[in-house]
Amino acid sequence: MRGFSAVAILLGLLGLGLGMLTSAPLALAQDRDKPSSKTVEVQRKSPSAMRSEELDKLFAQLHDVNAGRQAPLVEQKIWANWGRNDSVTAELLLGQAAKALNAQEYQAAEDMLNRLVADKPDYAEAWNRRATLHFMAQRYEKSLGDIDRVLELEPRHFGALSGQGMVLEALGRPDAALKAYREALSVNPHMGAVQQAVQRLEKERPDI
Repeated sequence: MRGFSAVAILLGLLGLGLGMLTSAPLALAQDRDKPSSKTVEVQRKSPSAMRSEELDKLFAQLHDVNAGRQAPLVEQKIWANWGRNDSVTAELLLGQAAKALNAQEYQAAEDMLNRLVADKPDYAEAWNRRATLHFMAQRYEKSLGDIDRVLELEPRHFGALSGQGMVLEALGRPDAALKAYREALSVNPHMGAVQQAVQRLEKERPDI
C-alpha cells in the first residue's frame, strides 16, 4: 500500500509483536491461583474491571504532555493489557494464533481466531488479530467488519483505528482513511507512521 512498508502495516494492526502475548498470561495465571493480600474492596473487583482501570491510567499517561520517551513503554503496556483475558486458555490461544500468523501459517491462525471469537465474543484483541489476517488475505470488507467489532468493544484501540485507515486506503477511499488516521492519532498521538499517512493524505486532499 502506498506510503507504508509491510512492517508498518503489521505494526499498525498487530501492535508491538508477540512478546506482549507470551509473558503476561503466565503472571496472570499465578495471580488467579493465589489470592493477594490486598484489601477486600480490591479483591472484590473483577479482573476485567481491574484491567479497565489500568487501561484508563495508561491512556492518561499516553496523553501526558511530558510523555515523550516514555510513550513506547506505555504503548507496550496497553498492548499487554489488550492481550489479557479472564480465561488463561484464551490468552494462550491468542498467542499461538499470533505466532502462526507471524510464521505465515494462515489457515492455522484463522482456525484458532475463528474459535476464539466464537468462544470469547467480547475479546477485542481476538477480533483485531483476525482483522489483520483478513487484511493480509486482501479480504478487506471482512477486515473492516472485524475492526468495527474491535471498536465496539474498545473504542480507544489505536491499532484497529490505524488498521482501519490502511484498509480504507486499499479500498480506494482516501477521505474515510484520513478520518480513521486522525481518530487514531487523537487516541495515540505518538504513532509516527500514522502521522506520515495523515500528512501525505492532507497534501493530496487539502479540502478535507
